[in-house]
Amino acid sequence: MLLTNDLLLYYKRCRRRAFLDIYGDLSSQDQEQDFLRKLRRDSQTHQQAVLAREAHYSPEYPRGDWQAGAKATLELMQQGRERISQSVLLMQTTQGVTLLSRPDLLIKQPGQSIFGDWTYVPTSIKLGRRPKPEYQIVAAFSAQLLAVAQGICPKTAWLILRRQDSYAVNLERWMPLMQDILSECIETLLLHQEPEVFISRQRCNLCRWYSSCYAIAQSQEHISLLPGVTPARYRDLQTLGVTTVKSLAAASISTLETVVTSEIASELVQQAQSTVQNRAILRQRHFSNTNTPETFRKANTLPTAPVELYFDIEAEPELQLDYLLGVLVIDRRTHTETFHPFLAETPNDEASIWQQFLDLVALYPDAPIFHFSDYEVETVKRLVKLYKTPQSAKHLLSRFVDVHQQVMNTVTLPVESYSLKHLARWLGFEWRDAGITGQECVCLYDQWLESGDRSLLDLILRYNEDDCRATYHLKNWLVNFLQNPVQP
Repeated sequence: MLLTNDLLLYYKRCRRRAFLDIYGDLSSQDQEQDFLRKLRRDSQTHQQAVLAREAHYSPEYPRGDWQAGAKATLELMQQGRERISQSVLLMQTTQGVTLLSRPDLLIKQPGQSIFGDWTYVPTSIKLGRRPKPEYQIVAAFSAQLLAVAQGICPKTAWLILRRQDSYAVNLERWMPLMQDILSECIETLLLHQEPEVFISRQRCNLCRWYSSCYAIAQSQEHISLLPGVTPARYRDLQTLGVTTVKSLAAASISTLETVVTSEIASELVQQAQSTVQNRAILRQRHFSNTNTPETFRKANTLPTAPVELYFDIEAEPELQLDYLLGVLVIDRRTHTETFHPFLAETPNDEASIWQQFLDLVALYPDAPIFHFSDYEVETVKRLVKLYKTPQSAKHLLSRFVDVHQQVMNTVTLPVESYSLKHLARWLGFEWRDAGITGQECVCLYDQWLESGDRSLLDLILRYNEDDCRATYHLKNWLVNFLQNPVQP
């Protein structure tokens, strides 16, 4: 069996994915998403930019012939090449498993090795912004295989991250952790121990095994489908025999308090009850002898104004560009709903659409600006600073109202995620283009820049408008619910 650094990275993120990549039925995989292909292209571009900074040598060998690749890498190391890219490091375990690592760079350093008075340190080039644990585990894996090749373990390893920031990996800390994970991974794969399903939205949404795992989780009523159930909390709940949504809904707070805090126990049980009963429930954690449901309702009433603005942004992170500022104007005086899309058709147009946005909101100085999550606030702060917006415009942030935060503060809903799509769809709202997501819009905008096909922009504009309308729909529902809440 061949165990690569990529497989070890996947095992660190999700043990089940690594198992399925070896033993799974490939026909059960989802079609690869455009956004994943974009990430791969961006990663390659980043890697090429880093490698282009200095001269480097790459081993030459027939594609897929790892033995030949390892031999060619060893020859370059023996020659004392300063920088070796796309190297191949191999090692055999006592169980007969072949370990393969392909660090992006081996960089020559002073020291003593089997080659002479020099050694090499491994360097990984990653698109991420921070040194994630899985990156450091893989860096330690490369260091271990490199130690076999050169007869001495490097003292450190390096990560080159997005924006070409360098980060030193503490091998003294990460090597033992890597060895434990590597041993677990080998045992799982050799014994064909299929890991349990656990749905984690952030880590699962781009995985090609997602649909098959999700179907299993649904059939089991797995509690990982509930918001708030993290892997660590799930392990704690397992010790109590609480593994399904129904068993969590029926659990007593006092029982759960043996493994989680009373507040978390209450929230988890209420989330499970909301899901089982398929109803919205006023959040319990806010109530005390002095804070009754009535005082809570009054304190959390959302503003309703003659004119309300609903704001949503589309961005291209790699370009550090917010290319679409969409505003839905709800004018109750004239009974009109007007969508204003301020679109940067080229990256150079961002300053222009920012001014257009400011001009529009200035027409309605008393209108609250509703949005979903804090991205809009952080973006406005960025644009204010970037384009040196006059001081008077900075006050518009006081008009912003985060509908997502208001939901999280007030109500528990029978949803698998408190994202806008899950919330709005539970309320019956649907996007006009069902297959389009925010990530897909990033790809569509890149395609527009390459092709000039305006139909791509039309898809993005419809998606953004529907996001604004979904926020409006959610806000109206929340106002009505808080006026007549369903109590637990």
